[in-house]
Amino acid sequence: MPPPTQQIRFARSHDGVQLAWAASGTGPPLIKAATWLSHLEYDLDSPVWSHLLTGLAAQARLVRYDERGCGLSDWAVTDLSFESWVSDLEAVADAAGEQRFALLGISQGAPIAIAYAVRHPERVSHLVLHGGYARGRLVRSDTPRDREEAETMNKLAELGWGKADPSFRQFFTTQFIPGGTPEQHRWFNELERLSTSPANAVRFMREFARIDVTALLPQVQCPTLVLHSRHDVRQPLEEGRLLATGIPGARFVPIDSGNHLLLADEPGWQRWLDEVRAFLPTAQAVAEGDAFATLTPRQRELLLLIAQGRDNAQIAATLSLSEKTVRNHITHIFARLGVENRAQAIVRVRDGWGR
Repeated sequence: MPPPTQQIRFARSHDGVQLAWAASGTGPPLIKAATWLSHLEYDLDSPVWSHLLTGLAAQARLVRYDERGCGLSDWAVTDLSFESWVSDLEAVADAAGEQRFALLGISQGAPIAIAYAVRHPERVSHLVLHGGYARGRLVRSDTPRDREEAETMNKLAELGWGKADPSFRQFFTTQFIPGGTPEQHRWFNELERLSTSPANAVRFMREFARIDVTALLPQVQCPTLVLHSRHDVRQPLEEGRLLATGIPGARFVPIDSGNHLLLADEPGWQRWLDEVRAFLPTAQAVAEGDAFATLTPRQRELLLLIAQGRDNAQIAATLSLSEKTVRNHITHIFARLGVENRAQAIVRVRDGWGR
């Protein structure tokens, strides 16, 4: 299956940092909380990420973004804290125009997604967590040996992250995808170099080690699916169990894999995709529910004008909006209704509001 097309845009976070985000696919909205080591431009074609992005975009409007300090987002940032990451997710969700959506958190993105879901329960319909954790490594075990090991890893990143020689970065690659092919390892090594600076890599790892959202777990209100590779080297299986036991009603699915990031050629990947697709709302389920209730008053007004046969220019004139704003509204409306064009939207209006 070819990778989905995407449109890259930029949003401004609370402190002025520019965040690159992209949307691909059609269907109910799914926002992926950012992690480090991402690059919107390269991930769609990568042998490590493309199967996941393609698989999710086949059923949803997938919104993802580069973390501050990574990819196409601003690298020179003063604040690289957990709170800034949650604020960035807030900014992207608002920029994408999604009032209610499913939320995906992978690895470091899991605690960010949890914090957002607790802070905005009215906006998160479903929560999917993979390879995640509630406690950073120095929160769950803060001994002199653990601190020394953490600082050794930081020093490796500081010395070798930006070099053309991938030897230093290979250490991190084998933690993320120990079962990867030589091609996948080469790609991930290069992604590490291209996605962020050595200084930012060290800052990221030091902040990861201090994350602690254990107190937030009982406050998650939405249906939650927790998946975790049984033999994950980067984050132990016990951390996934902690998430599932702490979040009320969460379902826990261990995946038979040793990779932190699941690869397309391993059996666990298809199990993962089947579980996630079965858990997330489908376009049909949204259609059978009250999808119109998710629209803002402005979007409902605009949808009625579409049903009357007005074109974008006429709608813009009627509502005193620019045509670009009208086009953006229409994109969001179609995504929420699970339709692809005006004709389908008009049918939904007649079938839905006409009842």
